[in-house]
Amino acid sequence: MFILKRQDVEISSVQHPKRDQQIPILTYQGQTFRLISVFNASQEEEAKSFWRDLTDNQGKACVLLEEPERFSVWGKIRLDQLEHDADAAAGNALPPAYLRASLLMLQGVYIDIEDLLGGRQASLFQKDIAEVFKQWRFPQAETPDAVKNLLAIDPLNAAQLPPWQEHHLNTLLQELHRLGKAYFGNTSFVERANDILHDLSDNDHAQFQTWLNRSPLGKLWR
Repeated sequence: MFILKRQDVEISSVQHPKRDQQIPILTYQGQTFRLISVFNASQEEEAKSFWRDLTDNQGKACVLLEEPERFSVWGKIRLDQLEHDADAAAGNALPPAYLRASLLMLQGVYIDIEDLLGGRQASLFQKDIAEVFKQWRFPQAETPDAVKNLLAIDPLNAAQLPPWQEHHLNTLLQELHRLGKAYFGNTSFVERANDILHDLSDNDHAQFQTWLNRSPLGKLWR
């Protein structure tokens, strides 16, 4: 599709028909798009690669929005089918396996930093990931205590998982890889983060791996 500038589009949000959540919506020439993933301003090449993979390899109708402080990828959605599309496509009804796996990977990188680099670096990582949650407005991750809880809970047995959407998981895994590489200076953490996924049930593991492999982010976590 297109690479667009902020002045080309209108960005708003609509109320999810079943949940107390807002869905970000981009409007361009009468077409509507929902948020898929966001990237920092320094991640232009990653954003374009993600966008091209979705459009060229997966045949999805997507736009790449270029702003001074970030890049974002949006997928086409029909608002008259919002109730169906919001659950199925925008990710509000994500399988719990996706959330469990993403939290395990987050905790795995955090523990890896603490074990190999020490408590001070682990504290810095905690602040860095908290800033990611704040910047991209992750539900139930707005406070330092909430972030500590996410790094400590058992995702396999938690009574309640955060109500994140697919674009939140895309952003988390993108930023988690960036931070891991910055802290370790290489991608050695990827293998260890993948190892922790074996704590999942076989079904959950297979379900998450299928989703991740279909995503352009899968290349980062192999």
